[in-house]
Amino acid sequence: MEIQLNGETTQVSEDLDLTTLIANLGLTGKRIAVEVNLEIVPRGQHAQYRLQPGDKIEVVVAIGGGDGGFTL
Repeated sequence: MEIQLNGETTQVSEDLDLTTLIANLGLTGKRIAVEVNLEIVPRGQHAQYRLQPGDKIEVVVAIGGGDGGFTL
């Protein structure tokens, strides 16, 4: 099925959940925020959220800065 992932059209398998998508992106264990169709999905709900055709997914990774802060 087709979704939008960070602004790019992407093909993913049917019945994919956010936890699996995040793992496929190599982001498991990273400090991330996930938005689906303009709404933040809390980490505790990633496994329950099944992607739907046409979903718009934004994944933002927090990157440590030199001053100890984070940059999104």
